Amino acid sequence: MMAFLSQHLRELLSLVREHLLLVLLSTGLAVAVGLPVGVLLTRRPGLRRPVLGLANVLQTVPSLALFGLLMPLPLVGGIGIRAAVIALVLYALLPVIRNTATGIEGVDRNVREAALAMGMTDWQILWQVELPLAASVILAGVRVAVVISVGVATIAAAIGAGGLGTYIFRGLRMNDNRLILLGAVPAALLALLADSLIGLLESRIGHTRARRLPGGSLALVLGALCIATCGYAMFHAAGALARGKPHNPVFLIGSKDYTEQVILGELIAQTLEARGIDVERRFELGGSLCHEALVAGQIDAYPEYTGTAYTVILHHPPLPDPRLVHERIRREYADRFALEVGPPLGFRNDFAILVRGADARRLGLRTLSESARYTPGWHAGFGQDFMSRPDGYPGFAKTYGLRFADRPKEMDLSLTYRALASGEIDLIAGNSTDGLVAALDLFQLEDDRGYFPPYEAVVIARRDSLSRVPGAREALLGLGGVLSTEQMRRLNYEVDGKKRDVAEVVRGWRRTGHVEAQ
Repeated sequence: MMAFLSQHLRELLSLVREHLLLVLLSTGLAVAVGLPVGVLLTRRPGLRRPVLGLANVLQTVPSLALFGLLMPLPLVGGIGIRAAVIALVLYALLPVIRNTATGIEGVDRNVREAALAMGMTDWQILWQVELPLAASVILAGVRVAVVISVGVATIAAAIGAGGLGTYIFRGLRMNDNRLILLGAVPAALLALLADSLIGLLESRIGHTRARRLPGGSLALVLGALCIATCGYAMFHAAGALARGKPHNPVFLIGSKDYTEQVILGELIAQTLEARGIDVERRFELGGSLCHEALVAGQIDAYPEYTGTAYTVILHHPPLPDPRLVHERIRREYADRFALEVGPPLGFRNDFAILVRGADARRLGLRTLSESARYTPGWHAGFGQDFMSRPDGYPGFAKTYGLRFADRPKEMDLSLTYRALASGEIDLIAGNSTDGLVAALDLFQLEDDRGYFPPYEAVVIARRDSLSRVPGAREALLGLGGVLSTEQMRRLNYEVDGKKRDVAEVVRGWRRTGHVEAQ
């Protein structure tokens, strides 16, 4: 584990920095908004119930759902750090607002009346009496908000915001406990450290007389957080201006959140870089964020599969002819989204219905039709996408007459492999080119009735981006037919099975034309 840590130390430190930035920005904004709102509630008691009710509702929305709801909004949504910070702010508002109001309302009425009798204005009472006396209670709310932000920020990796969640999602996808620990342990330590430091500050303020707190101790905390927020905003704006220079255009490459997509995204990126094009990688985006980000102009290209584009994005019923599927999505993507669909990369990643290799050998199974007699005693597990898509579970089960011991469990796709290998479930829907199929000794049952449509890998890009960046169109068109199914399976195995770095694996393949074993 120590050797593994030393190999990933530089990237780990970068992810810790990103995680801290997310927490600082979100907490700073939450305090900047929540503190005045909390004070307002003490002056306008009638607002207390609706404001706290709204904050309660926001905190109960699941984090992934909140990211999804923010995605299409023009100013606060999209992918990356902006949407993540907005979501984290919404989660952190409740403890800040509630504790601010509670702390101020808890100030002894006699103290407030004495200050009023001395001729102090309402502002002076607030700043010199109420806030100092309520500081420890308010900091307790900030403490809760920080701990919440540290935990929820791990989910932000699903929308390309970085942070330690990147390692957690990557470890789940690659079946690598070391990566999961490398993300989870530092995140837990950050939460404990933040809790301890703010708790210490809270304790010291609680034991300090109010007269020794000129201007209120919260000014220091709020000021530091605001400086961090403004500093990052200036840095980000400067970076955006630099990226926007006409002589140095940047091509933004996205990918979905599993190994093959990251490999293909890296292949696209390295191909463009070989032509002198500056590339920015925005990999491991969850769900359908890649398509939404592409249409919104937040990325310029990403790898996709024709079957997914045809059934999920365009909402057509499954079609078995790969050429007809490719032609239709090429035409409709151009008309509806102003996107260009490149030629097939040379391989198909069809749905793979998998069982344990030991079970297939013991029962003599080869096809899905043969498995139907055993499924009433089996437990199945599928990714959420497979359970809801038009070419997914309902039609699949009907075509083969499959019944299971209980309703199939819905879970993250990467977890289905682990559950199958460990014996918790008996059948899953994976990907035919996935390296974990060989690594975990799984067996793909043949789709002998031809239910699933073809899933040819292609590159989809924005037409305006291809025109904006010289050489980009030629580079992406040159990827047609470069990868066979066996090569793609081997690339996946090198990453998932042998735990090799994606960039290194792709670089070796591009240099030699075959997968270099380590």
